[in-house]
Amino acid sequence: MKLMVAVALLLAGTQVGAQERGYATDDQGAENVKVAWADVLRVDPIYDRVRVSNPREVCDDIPVERRVDNGNRAAGTVLGAIVGGVLGSTVGKGDGRRAATVAGAVVGGAVGNNVARGDDRYVEGVERHCHVVDDGVQENRVVAYDVQYRYRGDVYMSRLNYDPGDRLRVRVSIEPAE
Repeated sequence: MKLMVAVALLLAGTQVGAQERGYATDDQGAENVKVAWADVLRVDPIYDRVRVSNPREVCDDIPVERRVDNGNRAAGTVLGAIVGGVLGSTVGKGDGRRAATVAGAVVGGAVGNNVARGDDRYVEGVERHCHVVDDGVQENRVVAYDVQYRYRGDVYMSRLNYDPGDRLRVRVSIEPAE
């Protein structure tokens, strides 16, 4: 237990010492690296043209005409078949009479159906037809920032994907020049 407390205190002490000297503690094991602050001198937004989608639904009312069945079509067909059958039975003799009766019933039924259909009403109405229209527009959007900043008297320039404000956190790495 005493060993664990001693190790924890040792690790905490090295972290505090590293922060006091300005060395980075978030770069695990990085030698000669520190994090510091630079003063931002200028920020210039970089724009790009992008297409912005703006879909909307457009509906049109289309006039239509519909036939309304009067419900008498079956009655017209039956009545036409009876009348046609009676008229057909007055023609011919024997088997010819039977054939004329059947033919009269069929033709009479078809005529009766058409006559009954002529009594149907037509009603005017409206049907709504909708479709999607995309009124996309081109607009300028900020895609990056050219940032000019000063660190220890020297001026630097970087392109960032955010506006850093008045101060910029920088990582300073020192290596021997060979």
